[in-house]
Amino acid sequence: MILRVWRGYASPATAEAYPRHLLETVRPKLARLGGFRGLYLLRRNGEREVEYEVLTLWDSMAAVRAFAGATRSVQSWSRRQRRRWSATTPQSRTTTWWRAQV
Repeated sequence: MILRVWRGYASPATAEAYPRHLLETVRPKLARLGGFRGLYLLRRNGEREVEYEVLTLWDSMAAVRAFAGATRSVQSWSRRQRRRWSATTPQSRTTTWWRAQV
């Protein structure tokens, strides 16, 4: 099993948009992909921004590539999506991969 970890930051004014987008738009699409096993959305409220960490579970790296493509460590954003995030997100986001032992 593969665990994908992604982190982003939103301003408090736009912080509610990301969970809505992830859970209402992205998760249903992920659920239709073979090899997707679920996700966790973590949130930490800071004084100036809200931090999100998304953990997704996958059967294999092949399943991840079906979702994220060959550049799976690079997040691509539409102009509308970029407005959700604080200025620190492009510099601070991370995507890491862990092979889970179950």
